[in-house]
Amino acid sequence: MSNAEAKTSRPLSPHLQIYRWPITMLVSILHRATGIALYGGTLLLAWWVIAAAAGPAYFDVASAVFGSWIGRLVLFAYTWTLVHHLLGGIRHFIWDVGAGFSKPARDNLARANIIGSVVLTILIWIVGLAIS
Repeated sequence: MSNAEAKTSRPLSPHLQIYRWPITMLVSILHRATGIALYGGTLLLAWWVIAAAAGPAYFDVASAVFGSWIGRLVLFAYTWTLVHHLLGGIRHFIWDVGAGFSKPARDNLARANIIGSVVLTILIWIVGLAIS
């Protein structure tokens, strides 16, 4: 068999419309993305603390921004980002101790990471809004 015949009989990579991402790949990408997003959210948190230290006029501006509907949406997203990244870190810690390497365990940890981050974020906001 010549090289040309071997190259034509090789299977082609699946197209993006055919390929289905494994849940572990999705959670891995989300973990990296949330790590990057935490930088922006932490800058907003630092702005809020600096505004609180700068005086009532600056703090009123920061409170107005964070109290608006878009500010609350950003804070909700930051909360989810923080919780998702935390649970992803716990997932990696489980792997560091040598557990959870089988395919079903990996998939279950990935699902728990996504579902747990959504549920915990909603619970945090329910409690936060209830006590405020």
